Amino acid sequence: MLKKIKIKNMTVFPEAVLNFSPGLNVIIGENGSGKSHLLKTAYSVIAASAEEGRKPNAGEPTKALLQKKYAEKLINVLRPESLGRLARRKQGRERCELEFSFAESDLDSSFGFATSSKSEVQIDKLPLIWEKTLPVFLPTRELLTLYPGFIPIYESHYLEFEETYRDTCLLLGAPALKGPRAKKAAALLKPLEDATGGKVVLENTGRFYLTIPGQGKMEISLVAEGLRKLAMLARLIGTGSLLDKSYLFWDEPEANLNPRIVKLVARVILSLCKNGIQVFIATHSLFLLRELEIISLDKAFKKVKHRYFALTLKDCGVDVEQGDSVQDLQSIVMLDEELAQSDRYMEAGELNAGN
Repeated sequence: MLKKIKIKNMTVFPEAVLNFSPGLNVIIGENGSGKSHLLKTAYSVIAASAEEGRKPNAGEPTKALLQKKYAEKLINVLRPESLGRLARRKQGRERCELEFSFAESDLDSSFGFATSSKSEVQIDKLPLIWEKTLPVFLPTRELLTLYPGFIPIYESHYLEFEETYRDTCLLLGAPALKGPRAKKAAALLKPLEDATGGKVVLENTGRFYLTIPGQGKMEISLVAEGLRKLAMLARLIGTGSLLDKSYLFWDEPEANLNPRIVKLVARVILSLCKNGIQVFIATHSLFLLRELEIISLDKAFKKVKHRYFALTLKDCGVDVEQGDSVQDLQSIVMLDEELAQSDRYMEAGELNAGN
């Protein structure tokens, strides 16, 4: 479990300390406030460790290895022209510093890099062990239609796709669970399969289909985009990537979804937290935010801990406000805009009635 990140001079953040919940973590902010940067940075560090630890000949972590692996993952995920482009360019602030604290302190790490850095970081604190489980990153678009042939093309050619696409496609291609773990996944899968109308399957052709009872199979490209996002989530649960203790980073879960499906997504997110997944989402949807709060009042989710982060753009960079509930946050731009719209709507109604 990721407990804390300390940031100095990274992209839009002059300085920030984020204390995370073991359950649900919601990062709220308008476009350009650095929501995706936070998700991708945390994902990159965890994924770099997990990928190295899974190699058959993996030894203990070393500075020589990690100074390259951290840098490579940050570059491949955030896609700057060079590593130093991630450091803030302010006079006297030419070095980015990142510190990560985990519930298992042997995973703790810290490192930094300057604006002049190309492809290596400087390790200040070396983790003693590798991360045991691969994190999952869900981008704003679905990947099931992109999947056929994507991985071999990505690995043999330069494509202007961030590496989270490749990582998630690898997880989507894993075999479906069998035995006791499959039964455990069934409870999480049922609401998703009810919403999509069937089960998502990967054929030998390398293509995904939705198998619908009594109707056969349908090419996943013919399924509505919002339902394809649910099908992608179902596939990752069905393969076990989102079943055991792990991490889920989800950038704008509400993108391209209608309110009915957003309500289901909110419930599934809390169900994943209840089952031991530490979830990080970035959003600017007040509807999703409210739905998460409403559903969290259910008895089934009372024990799921929450943490909320509001990112506010200021002249000196982005300010981070945080708390255990939305009510703890004073600066939520999207809430201000929703209230302002309500006022305009009421005024327009009054003017119309007067005419």
